[in-house]
Amino acid sequence: MISKALVAASVKPIVLAMLMSGEHYGYQILKRIQDVSGGRLDWSDAMLYPVLHRMEKDGLVSSQWKISDNNRMRKYYKITACGHEELNREREQWLCVHNAMQHFHAAVPVHNR
Repeated sequence: MISKALVAASVKPIVLAMLMSGEHYGYQILKRIQDVSGGRLDWSDAMLYPVLHRMEKDGLVSSQWKISDNNRMRKYYKITACGHEELNREREQWLCVHNAMQHFHAAVPVHNR
């Protein structure tokens, strides 16, 4: 189980990275993240939609109502230019943390792991 704090910290960069492949509606985002994580990230609607709304308010994503393939109205989200910039900043920060974790993990003797 991944801690709530780590999930909360990773939602924005994960959603922005996912939207790099094109626009998606909420359920697609949830399903894709679950698939990519092998089911370890099983986010709920109640967690995702407030994040999407905040990201839209902050200018990181934009949305548009469209008719889907099955003639249902769905709100599609796409990354904006500001979202691209934010994703680059987030990526640099996550890589820094990841590299530090790898360094410290490698320094721990095997019998202490």
